[in-house]
Amino acid sequence: MLILESRRAREMASIVTSYAGVPISAPSMREVPLESNTEAVAAAQTLIDGGFDYVVLLTGVGTRAWLDVADQVLGARESFIAALRSVKVAVRGPKPLAVLRELQVPAWVTAAEPNTWRDLLAAMDAAGPDAMRDARVAVQEYGMSNSELLAGFADRGARVTRVPVYQWTLPEDLEPLREGIRNLADGGVDVALFTTGTQLVHLMQVAATMHMANAVRSALQRVTVTSIGPTTTEELRRHGIEPRLEASHPKMGFLVREAAELVSGLDDRA
Repeated sequence: MLILESRRAREMASIVTSYAGVPISAPSMREVPLESNTEAVAAAQTLIDGGFDYVVLLTGVGTRAWLDVADQVLGARESFIAALRSVKVAVRGPKPLAVLRELQVPAWVTAAEPNTWRDLLAAMDAAGPDAMRDARVAVQEYGMSNSELLAGFADRGARVTRVPVYQWTLPEDLEPLREGIRNLADGGVDVALFTTGTQLVHLMQVAATMHMANAVRSALQRVTVTSIGPTTTEELRRHGIEPRLEASHPKMGFLVREAAELVSGLDDRA
């Protein structure tokens, strides 16, 4: 099983091994702070000054990073938290919700599983029809900007401020990823596990530098590709890759277990 996870690579490899799989670990991402957090600083100040009606938090790591910006750059941690309590805060999933609970900030709405941008918009629509018209909305972003989510807010008449607080880049050591690409192209991979669409973007980016993009794309259309959830599935489909499995819950353990069950079932029918 090809693992493209970075931060939790060892944990995921251990889960794969527990299901009698052979993990091929090829970390594809590195999380780094933006070199200049000017947009995050400006948005934190605007929030403190009462310039937003809604704040949308998409990730737990991003929420903490934005708080750190307010604390370390503006020296305004408590003012930032107080400002969060004064607006309607919408969260995409359990991780930013956990951060809010630590800060004793109530969540206005929380997206239902599988915690996609569509689920988030639906939760906000259900809580207040037309409430976003002319509303000032801050969207804490993670990795790549979600153009569909931003368009959804624009369609509802909201005035959106993007708050990019961190981004994904390639790992410093690319050799494990290159080796994973070679294994994939040479037929040494049966299952590819994707936990975010950025993994695919980086996989193809590095494959292109190796003049192996076509071979990798063909391999991904041949092997059992699995996705942790709808957002990742959308990115796979944008590249012409149809996953054989989408996890029933957007969690790593479910993804590995269900992938193992799928492959075992295919073997039984062989």
